[in-house]
Amino acid sequence: MANPNADQKKDFEKEEQRATQPSCESSPECCGWTSGKGEEEKYHEESEHWIERGAETPAGSIPVVRTKLGRQNIMGKVKVRFGIGRMSYKIKPGLYTVGNAGPASPVLVSANYKLSFDTLRSKLAGLNAWILVLDTKGINVWCAAGKGTFGTEELVHRIEDSGLSRVITHRTLILPQLGAPGVAAHEVTRRTRFKVIYGPVRAADIKNFLAAGMKATPEMRRVKFGLKDRFVLTALELTNPFKYLVVATAVFWIISLLGLHLFSWKGWYPYLGAILIGGFFVPVLLPWIPGRPFAWKGWLLGMMWAAFVDIYQGLIPLTPASWQPALVNFLLLPAISAFLAMGFTGSSTYTSLSGVLKEMRYAVPAILASASIGIVFLAIVLIRAL
Repeated sequence: MANPNADQKKDFEKEEQRATQPSCESSPECCGWTSGKGEEEKYHEESEHWIERGAETPAGSIPVVRTKLGRQNIMGKVKVRFGIGRMSYKIKPGLYTVGNAGPASPVLVSANYKLSFDTLRSKLAGLNAWILVLDTKGINVWCAAGKGTFGTEELVHRIEDSGLSRVITHRTLILPQLGAPGVAAHEVTRRTRFKVIYGPVRAADIKNFLAAGMKATPEMRRVKFGLKDRFVLTALELTNPFKYLVVATAVFWIISLLGLHLFSWKGWYPYLGAILIGGFFVPVLLPWIPGRPFAWKGWLLGMMWAAFVDIYQGLIPLTPASWQPALVNFLLLPAISAFLAMGFTGSSTYTSLSGVLKEMRYAVPAILASASIGIVFLAIVLIRAL
């Protein structure tokens, strides 16, 4: 039979040991942060824009963060939407607080992707709450849950490492609903004695969720992916292809300076249009384009664009001189738009991981075949034009 006094002594020794360990905020090496002095100083300078002060707790000084996003935060949000500094847009994992949180204040769990963290704290104005930030390697909650970084092991580790049990008197954690696939709630409870409650999908509903006694309505549980959500994500979808387009433009411009005119400036608009279709129009018009596979949606609009380009360029009706340039458009333009449209599957709630893998098995070979044949015919057309 187990000795209860011995068990209590062991628990006390564990708590005492944790109390002597540095908190995540006091030691950058803790929580997986091993940045150099320069990076550390830069982080502290940037964090001054969103950290008000430190709040003294039994676990040490906890940063009190602002709920109002400043100009620097807004500019950072815009930059990351366009992929600028995306992989370094993160904060230190650990415990944070808003308002004047006390031992009975709720604990909300988030990712250390700063865009996720900023969205959460901006919706907590007027509340007193704790925010436990997990080390998701700078990935948002939904994607991190699928990758396992927003998961059971990290949550258990962060609870222990932050000294959360010494800061609050209750044993309840509120996790975002989209983080559920990565967390085994019963395992967290078994190992930490903290109960896991899943909050609403959107941070905007947190206040109503708490006011209702941590009860979510069906509307709060519903995952929405409306026009505004899709429109915001198109910036990142367009950034990478436009980078390649700029590089290709520079290469052909240099070649033209050497006297080899392979492309006219007007010859770029068909490819620019294909990029816009795959990276912008397909995501925006997603629910209204026939078919389920994203690649098919991009292919369909790409075929329509290719037909328009061929008609506009006078390549239709086909002639012995026009059929090859017309074929190039029908092979390359839909392939570009289909490939970019398929890439949006990683940003959408319209499909699942298994659905993405299944689509890629069929779509990628078809896109590669079409693009390869199109490039061959394009080379033929260009050589004949010399």
